[in-house]
Amino acid sequence: MTEAVKELNRIVKEYDNIVFFGGAGVSTESGIPDFRSVDGLYHQEYDYPPETILSHSFYRSKPEEFFRFYRKKMLFTDAKPNAAHRKLAELEARGKVRAVVTQNIDGLHQAAGSKTVLELHGSVLRNYCEKCHAFHDVNYIIHSSGVPTCEKCGGSVKPDVVLYEEGLDDQVISAAVSYIRAAQVLIIGGTSLAVYPAAGLIDYFKGDKLVVINKAPTPRDKYADLLIQEPIGEVFSQIDLD
Repeated sequence: MTEAVKELNRIVKEYDNIVFFGGAGVSTESGIPDFRSVDGLYHQEYDYPPETILSHSFYRSKPEEFFRFYRKKMLFTDAKPNAAHRKLAELEARGKVRAVVTQNIDGLHQAAGSKTVLELHGSVLRNYCEKCHAFHDVNYIIHSSGVPTCEKCGGSVKPDVVLYEEGLDDQVISAAVSYIRAAQVLIIGGTSLAVYPAAGLIDYFKGDKLVVINKAPTPRDKYADLLIQEPIGEVFSQIDLD
């Protein structure tokens, strides 16, 4: 165990109001590619850039192309929580972590057992009819073809994810700000902090310890009280409160 990880252990043992702010890097160890790493979606080639395909205007203008990409590249139903997800759930159960604020849409934090999860960008596990608002699970999307339609009313079924050009949910944002503002410790993990407005939420943190865990540099590294540039799953697997 490195000195940095030992320090992380000391921080986690000392404080009881920790908030975790995470991104795609939290789920890469579960086999879900991130968007900006060397092997991520942004470095693969398609007819359109991922930013374009995953935009509200593209969804409206070319829905069949959107769902062809979405089914193939955004749905990973076989993925399982990794050490980071599991440890965060354990820390919440032990009264250490108050909330997980995530940019991810995969639902793995909840699958690991975390209860207070604020999904800034929604979830692929939820889908709603745009006409009658009926709920449809992820398997409904997977087993449909073309543009999925509601079996009740025939309306288009849209994933409950925040696309480019769409705004974040006000209630989720408000809750995230409240938790971050009140936190003693903010742990930022697995995120490049490049996606706004989500990344701007960490500006509300005024607590004692800022911890950044990310393999690549982030804009907040120089402000961190503790910086660990290692895979987050490996780091969290070494946290031991006993």
